[in-house]
Amino acid sequence: MNKPKVAFICVHNSCRSQMAEALGRHFASDVFESYSAGTETKPQINQDAVRIMKQLYGIDMEEKQYSKLLSDIPTVDIVITMGCNVQCPYLPCKYREDWGIDDPTGKTDDDFAEVAKLIEEKIKKLIKQL
Repeated sequence: MNKPKVAFICVHNSCRSQMAEALGRHFASDVFESYSAGTETKPQINQDAVRIMKQLYGIDMEEKQYSKLLSDIPTVDIVITMGCNVQCPYLPCKYREDWGIDDPTGKTDDDFAEVAKLIEEKIKKLIKQL
């Protein structure tokens, strides 16, 4: 059986959704495929997010990830919006959930670490649901 495809989406696809894609791959690659995308792209992934993910999990997001548009990823089964505080991007899917996570961009390392841990918890819950 094919594993479900999960898309983590937000507007810019440079911070939270990228962290979620990395953590999805790290913790759930045997349960689902992880993708991230947005309605706009950034030239690079948020460098604070990259640094914190290396520190906390030993994951180098820049190795395999880059900022992508919704049209750049395959058709997905599950859409997780990160909490865009604006109209979240729409992608057709079988199931959709909003995690309502605040963007840590421009904040402290502790804020980034808190967001990473929150995403990790939510991914582990999602694994149990699938």
